[in-house]
Amino acid sequence: MSTADPVTGTGLGFTELANGIRIVSDPMSTVESVSLGAWFGVGARNEAPQVNGVAHFLEHMAFKGTKRRGPRDIAEEIEAVGGHLNAYTSREQTAYYAKVLKNDVGLAVDILGDILQNSTFEEAELARERTVILQEIGQAADTPDDIIFDLFQEVAYPNQALGRPVLGRAEVVGEMSRDAIVDFIGSNYGGDRMIFAAAGNVDHDTLVASVEAGFGGLPKRQLAAVEPARYAGGELREERDLEQVHLILGFPGVNFHDPDFHAQQVFSVLLGGGMSSRLFQEIREKRGLVYSIYSFTSAYHDDGLLGIYAGTGEDQVTELVPVVCEELAKLTDADLEAEVIRSRTQMKSGLLMSRETTSNRCEQIAQHMLVYGRVMPVDEIVAKVDAVDADAVRRVARRLLEGKPTLTAIGPLSKLESYDTICGRLG
Repeated sequence: MSTADPVTGTGLGFTELANGIRIVSDPMSTVESVSLGAWFGVGARNEAPQVNGVAHFLEHMAFKGTKRRGPRDIAEEIEAVGGHLNAYTSREQTAYYAKVLKNDVGLAVDILGDILQNSTFEEAELARERTVILQEIGQAADTPDDIIFDLFQEVAYPNQALGRPVLGRAEVVGEMSRDAIVDFIGSNYGGDRMIFAAAGNVDHDTLVASVEAGFGGLPKRQLAAVEPARYAGGELREERDLEQVHLILGFPGVNFHDPDFHAQQVFSVLLGGGMSSRLFQEIREKRGLVYSIYSFTSAYHDDGLLGIYAGTGEDQVTELVPVVCEELAKLTDADLEAEVIRSRTQMKSGLLMSRETTSNRCEQIAQHMLVYGRVMPVDEIVAKVDAVDADAVRRVARRLLEGKPTLTAIGPLSKLESYDTICGRLG
């Protein structure tokens, strides 16, 4: 076992176990709780098409009983000490995490180690949870402002893992076997792909001893490489009898490691990141065309997206889309100095405010370790944001508009202009 601080002067604890697990802790002596968990650099992007949804299915099944604990025991043990357990799956990560009082860290680590290494995946539980997940998929499909994002991802990255839904497709999940889940965890959940992170009133050496006891037997894995991202773009329209048109207009963005990563973040805040943003002011406040409109970014290790979501009436979509295109085009050569300063400040304040909770700090250090292999100090992040100027934002705008757009829309679409017309406005 080796011990070293991954970033000099941060005050973090860091240890790497012999099986490759990296343990990082962020001490907060003024609180009584600890947020902690296991983050794996594995997600829906690691799935073969015939098992799409298996990473998310596994996340559900991890709580359904182990060799030592039944499903009810898992829930009762953590809640008996006032704590809670949860998990999530994304396209490139899966996390299993807990929040407990400082004296119950050992119990939380033990439960997490148990569910991630000793789950039994009993057929009866598998059948029950399959039904639950199918209900979850059905609920998402019935929620247009939810499913629109899956459709957007699919059109941006067609016929590849990065474009398939994290929940999986109903026809695949409905036939998902126990062997598929066991094979996925056996192939992907290795110590060298795992970060164990904790933030709060935690002693690093005690944490390391607990993680070593709970996860020391987790082997390293020889993982298959994921297929490179291949952005395509295009459109998908789904006519539905709804009150509103739900649409996303997006573009190829940047990955986590791109020099323009922070510039694109500032661009997104300026464009549609708050009440003072250009889209909110022009489209909602001035024209009253929407209740909800915002921009968002999605970054991956080798690619990224920037999108604009809006929900509007059937008649209002005629005006909405041209105005969105006009606002985007303006940003390539506009005077942006004051807006950039305001957007940078929004980003920095959001970052600093988020550090007031143990859960956010735990999430941040885990994400940084998975993405960058180190925890980026707050001062470094702030400096990168402060370095974004108006020229950088205009450069990002031009860079985005050079890419082929992705358009997805659900609802009454007869008055939504053609994809070629929209491309012409952006060109």
